[in-house]
Amino acid sequence: MIKLIHNLKVLKTAIFIILVAFLTTTVHSQAYTKESLQDSIAKQPYFSIHKDNFLVTGVPTNKAINSATANAKYQISFKQILTRSKLPLDTYLYLTYTQKSFWNIYEDSFPFKDVNFNPSIALGKFFYDKEDRLKGVGTLSFEHESNGRDSIASRSWNRINVEYTAGIFKNTVASFKAWLPFSYKEGNPDILEYVGLGQINVSHTYQPDKLIFDLRLRKGLNFEGKGSVRARVYYNPFGNNISNQYLMLEWYVGQAEGLLNYQQSQSMIRLGYVIRTNEFRWFNGSKK
Repeated sequence: MIKLIHNLKVLKTAIFIILVAFLTTTVHSQAYTKESLQDSIAKQPYFSIHKDNFLVTGVPTNKAINSATANAKYQISFKQILTRSKLPLDTYLYLTYTQKSFWNIYEDSFPFKDVNFNPSIALGKFFYDKEDRLKGVGTLSFEHESNGRDSIASRSWNRINVEYTAGIFKNTVASFKAWLPFSYKEGNPDILEYVGLGQINVSHTYQPDKLIFDLRLRKGLNFEGKGSVRARVYYNPFGNNISNQYLMLEWYVGQAEGLLNYQQSQSMIRLGYVIRTNEFRWFNGSKK
């Protein structure tokens, strides 16, 4: 527990450093022009990956390892663009759906411990500088998340999100997301103590299509060590990565990894297979 609290205390420092970097750094070396970006978008399918799609398994580092504490986690996530035609303010409309499941594959009968359903509808917009080079991507969305249960096991919350994604260094992309929650006090009235009002996600590509590091930070609405740190390392052992396939090593420490037991502190290390999202590939100069 002491180690967990210590790890979460670095959130404030990390967030401050990232914000300073974001406010003082502009990346232009690989930035798409408005014309080249629109041409790239026009060639992309309407249906695509949204968040990572993966299957990983692992063990806790803060408790005894046994069939009840070791588990598997998998996620399915996709995005459907509804229109590319110009809407007001030059925005585009799309739907997303993400399903994350915690699967106790080492117990008899292989029960699913928790399944979280996460649909959203969003407006997206690209921002450009005075020279028509890509500066950032903004989204305004309505998002619902629940575990589909009833009675005392029911967990759900809704939120209006504002998110901005930009390149902050060469090969480094950061996303800043804030939410206005509502309809959450029945079943999980204190959930904001664990998920806060936003998150920061930073992804750095050490070697294109080969080695990537990703870090997500959340701080709950409290003066204690509640919140979460999620670190991921993606490594591609395949010779031809046309499907964006990687092996992923993930470390999650904190609370609210899933909705059912969102108050429970944990530290989990997992390893497995992932089809990684390339939703913001433009900031790394990638045309995939």
